[in-house]
Amino acid sequence: MSDIGGPIDDGGIPPKNDPLALFEAWLKEAEKTEPNEPNAMAIATADASGNPNVRMVLLKEATPKGFVFYTNTESAKGRELTANPRIALLFHWKTQRRQIRIRGPVARVSDAEADAYFATRAKDSQIGAWASQQSRPMEGRWAFEKEIAKYAAQYALKSVPRPPYWSGFRVTPLEYEFWRDRPFRLHDRLVYRRADANAAWATERLFP
Repeated sequence: MSDIGGPIDDGGIPPKNDPLALFEAWLKEAEKTEPNEPNAMAIATADASGNPNVRMVLLKEATPKGFVFYTNTESAKGRELTANPRIALLFHWKTQRRQIRIRGPVARVSDAEADAYFATRAKDSQIGAWASQQSRPMEGRWAFEKEIAKYAAQYALKSVPRPPYWSGFRVTPLEYEFWRDRPFRLHDRLVYRRADANAAWATERLFP
C-alpha cells in the first residue's frame, strides 16, 4: 500500500515499514503514565488439546530481532511453546487508551543471552528460580519456603548459576495490530503483516 489512511496517533502518520518504531513510541508514552510495569504483556499459548491459556509476563527486550521474555521452560507456558512454538501477545495501556496485539513464532534465546539476563536479577529472584517447580502441584506454601531456604543456604556465599530449565523465548512478530480508542467506539485499528521475518510489511486499516 502506498498510503495507510492517515494518522493513528495525534503525532502524525505512523511509519509504513517499521511497526517496531511505532511500538517503541507507544511504550515510551506508556512509561510516563502507567502506574505499574508498562512492559507487562499478556501472552497466549495453546495446550495439546488446543485449549488456550493466557497469563501476564514482563517484556524484557524489544529489538528488530524480536520480543523477549524469560520463564521456567518446564512451566505450562514453556511446555506449550516447546510443543507449539507460536504465540500471541497483548499490551494494554489503560491510561493511554491504547493496545497492541502481536502474533508470531517463538524460539529459545541463546544460553549466553539467558545467562547474561539471569545475572542481572536480584539474588532472591535467582534463588526463587531454583526453588519453584513452576505450574506443578505444591503440597503447601511451607514446601516452597523449604526449597527457598535450601537454595538460599546453598548459595549464601557464592553467585547463583542459571538453572538449566530457565531461559527466554524470543517472539518474531509477523503481525502487529495497533488499536487506539476513539469516541463513540469508532476506534482506530492499523495492522502490519508479513509472510516471514525477511518479507516486507504490508499495512491495512480495519473497521472497529
